[in-house]
Amino acid sequence: MPYDVSHALVLNLHQPPSNLDDLLTDSPWEATEILYALDRIPRALWRHEQHARLHLSLSGTLLETLSAPAFQQRAYGIVDCGALLWHLQNTRTIRILGTAYYHPVLPLIPPGDWAEQLARWRGIAGHLFARTDFGGFWPPEMGFRMEMIPLLRQWGYRYVLVDSEHVELVSPMRWERLRYRPHVARHDGQEIVVVVRDRELSDAQESGMDADWFVREVGERTRWCDFPPLVTTCTDGDNGGWFRNTSPHANFWSVFHDDLLQRVTAGGGLRPTFIDDYLDSYGADGEVRVKPGAWNTGWHHGTGFTQWTGSAAQRDALTRVAELSQDLRARGADGREDLREAHWRVLRAETSCNFYWGEAWLPRCHADLDEAERLLTH
Repeated sequence: MPYDVSHALVLNLHQPPSNLDDLLTDSPWEATEILYALDRIPRALWRHEQHARLHLSLSGTLLETLSAPAFQQRAYGIVDCGALLWHLQNTRTIRILGTAYYHPVLPLIPPGDWAEQLARWRGIAGHLFARTDFGGFWPPEMGFRMEMIPLLRQWGYRYVLVDSEHVELVSPMRWERLRYRPHVARHDGQEIVVVVRDRELSDAQESGMDADWFVREVGERTRWCDFPPLVTTCTDGDNGGWFRNTSPHANFWSVFHDDLLQRVTAGGGLRPTFIDDYLDSYGADGEVRVKPGAWNTGWHHGTGFTQWTGSAAQRDALTRVAELSQDLRARGADGREDLREAHWRVLRAETSCNFYWGEAWLPRCHADLDEAERLLTH
């Protein structure tokens, strides 16, 4: 293979509204594990600051919790949340990705709510990270459809991350080029760069792997590339024992990442990279379409969004979200406090976690919708 392999590491961090607060009361060790997992990220990168490169998505609800003075005071004996947010501003090792505030599966909620979800996230992230430019976009749950492209471009996003299973050819190309080069996708006269997540390598990143296996597997997958390959792996960064485990002998950072970065320092294997830097050097190649879909979960493939729509009760809740959202838009933005509160209630009801756990969390969705409905009818 004539080219070095660039590796883009992407982690998603999300906690639903009030979840960390509730866990501190009801399950303090689980809350502690999550907070340690978050705090471990910048500390792990410090050890390899010359070479480490990480793309990080943080939902608006997680940022809201971490920046709340009352929560910071509760968590202070575990993690200094203010210091954590400060350390995440280290642009030498971290790129913050744009996302949607309440972490909805965007293709499943009314398109009329997309802009407000993006705007609210930009508001809190711009304040906490002291910037206005977030080059890449992380669709929550990697839920994407082509109709999102004009809005993402309107908000200035250069690229969006999509799952490999949903990418289809427009320009002819071989499998390895489809998987390991960024491409262009177009809709309604607008275009955006799509960066393709390698699903199988991401599954390994999520469940546990060692650097030897990863380097060999990437080498086999890219051996026939006659272009500079970009291998992109994306997972949650605060869920599962591999990321939450506090033992240095059973954790993503100490077992896998340290070993991989030591190899990089010694001049072998992969080149950790920021996606923007790769695009600056090599650009995008060819055109693709992206079918509607999400990333794979523990139970479902991601096609058809079955994880969030598999039961009649889930679909009924999404229908109710759409009806109340339409009612709000019909009333217009007249500055009334009750309409503003009803609006954020509907937006919060769209949180993906409300639908992810089958029907277990649907009461949270309906509680917000009930309050929105009361505000609209009183």
